[in-house]
Amino acid sequence: MNEALWILVAANVAFVGTHFAMSHPLRAPMVKAMGAGGFQAAYIVVSFATLAWVYFAFVAAPPADLPGSGEVGWIAATIITLPAMILLAGSFIGNPALPTPMAEAQARAEPGGVFRVTRHPMMWGIGLWALSHMVLWWSTRTLIVALAMGILALVGAKFQDAKKEALMGDAWAQWESKTSYWPRLGRFPSIGALPLLAGTALWLAASWVHLWRAGIPAGVFRWVG
Repeated sequence: MNEALWILVAANVAFVGTHFAMSHPLRAPMVKAMGAGGFQAAYIVVSFATLAWVYFAFVAAPPADLPGSGEVGWIAATIITLPAMILLAGSFIGNPALPTPMAEAQARAEPGGVFRVTRHPMMWGIGLWALSHMVLWWSTRTLIVALAMGILALVGAKFQDAKKEALMGDAWAQWESKTSYWPRLGRFPSIGALPLLAGTALWLAASWVHLWRAGIPAGVFRWVG
């Protein structure tokens, strides 16, 4: 790999590594030293700084330096992205992993919507989005970023379980007993109309934005329009 790609690797390691470190082993000592407000400010600054490094390193890296997987890859990516967007859209409805006053009650309730599929719909949405870009085999820079985001999401989901077990105790244990880390794809038909419609709308919108932002037709717009 050339120097620009190694810089991109370093940027992604910094982004993912600092996120894991500040979310888990460094969180308690940082909160103790800086207070909750100071910690949040530091977390935001570091996250945005490392994410900006990822962006600029990505732009500087060589584009389209791999042969690509052709139409088969585009079909696979389009199919994979649909459940990713459905999971992501549905993850904002009744999610006990989000820091809200209702979190414990939501964890004790019966799972509905996308939580019938997995208790980590947001993380799996990001993970599947990452996979959809990897199967295209379009560029080394895309593979690096997609792999990093997939690790951040799916390893982060495991770390989140451990953190929530410590913070929420029996409530999270109940939630884990009723849900699955791994997606149960056969349960998609039972999630209800709202996440299906919202996710499909997000899927179409993201595909349209891809053409406008990246200059490459993606999703159904690769063949329609």
